[in-house]
Amino acid sequence: MMKKNNFLIAFFLFFISQQYVLAGGGEGHEKAYDPAATAIHHISDGNVYTILDGIGVTLPLPVIVYAPDQGWDFFSSGKFHPGHHEDGHESYNGYVLHHGSIYRVMDAGFPATGSAHIEGFEHSLEDKNGKKVDVYHALYEGQKYRLDARSTLDGGVLGGGITSFYDFSITKNVVSMILVSLFLLWLFTTAAKSYKKNPDKAPKGIQGVVEPMFMFIRDEVAIPFIGKDKYRKFLPLLMSIFFFILGLNLFGQIPFLGSTNVTGNLTVTMIIAVIVFIIVSINGKKDYWQHIFWMPNVPVFIKPLLAAVEIMGMFIKPLTLMLRLAGNISAGHIAILSFIGLIFIFGNAGANLSGSVIGTFMAIPLTLFMMAIELIVAFVQAFVFTILTASYIGAAIEEHHHAEEHHH
Repeated sequence: MMKKNNFLIAFFLFFISQQYVLAGGGEGHEKAYDPAATAIHHISDGNVYTILDGIGVTLPLPVIVYAPDQGWDFFSSGKFHPGHHEDGHESYNGYVLHHGSIYRVMDAGFPATGSAHIEGFEHSLEDKNGKKVDVYHALYEGQKYRLDARSTLDGGVLGGGITSFYDFSITKNVVSMILVSLFLLWLFTTAAKSYKKNPDKAPKGIQGVVEPMFMFIRDEVAIPFIGKDKYRKFLPLLMSIFFFILGLNLFGQIPFLGSTNVTGNLTVTMIIAVIVFIIVSINGKKDYWQHIFWMPNVPVFIKPLLAAVEIMGMFIKPLTLMLRLAGNISAGHIAILSFIGLIFIFGNAGANLSGSVIGTFMAIPLTLFMMAIELIVAFVQAFVFTILTASYIGAAIEEHHHAEEHHH
């Protein structure tokens, strides 16, 4: 039995290594294995959804792009004919797919309409304002054509480069959020029906899984931080945040379902943090705003300084919410990829069998340990985000009773 379990563990780790590594960097002897590029590739979002990464099963997603000089384009990412490494073998209307993301060809002479066969891509570094920036070229009929930067929310202000198009496509992170939301909807709908059907019976099945977590968030987070007479108003928000983040964290732990890194994406965590910021600001009482802009029982000459600090704190709180969740989840994915990458580093990307064996024996315990830690982190980060949200709401709606100020 022990030998059988060891074999299953080894096979499972090998299977995971295929999911995480082969699509990002395992190009055999043609190209040196780059662990950093592989890790960044697998934690980033993309316009194709990859299942069984090492085998190369990709699902096309809807592409919605807009260029001021070309107008709107609606098509499937299957038009790019994505291959094993999520690079498209075809262009479509001047757009190409590279590392799972959509780029636009800038140079004249490249077909701006219809399909064209892409022979490959080249990467180089270019100096821009004293900084090294990534530049990509598509190879078409023996010629190199420069690609525009990817579409970004900031329009390139933060260093991504000013883009000539806008990408509103449904990416694999969006698909993951839709799948997790539908699963949670089914989960809670089923639990609610069970409660209505058997109101006087002890919870079992799905009820037995959902109820302990629900009761814990209510009794240990909502009531203590918000108050027994006010928590009901904010309980749906807290439960939605907790289960949504937890569901995405756990979904990202399944390597053969895309290994998505949704809660490690700053855009996703930023939106959740902004929602919390708006809820806190809207429900803030008079005392809350008074303690920010003109703190009572404090000398007048100190109040402007404290007000500046408190205003900064208003925006730092959602910023820390955003960075803490994204940083922890992304760090876990990168650590697992790094440990699995030992197999390819020691084995010289498959050229050295003895090195691969050594790397495998090192990778198996480290990866198993990290996956166990990641499972704990999935729950902890959902709880931390929820408890901080409750504490911010509680501080905003708390009513203070100040001693009357006397001015002489």
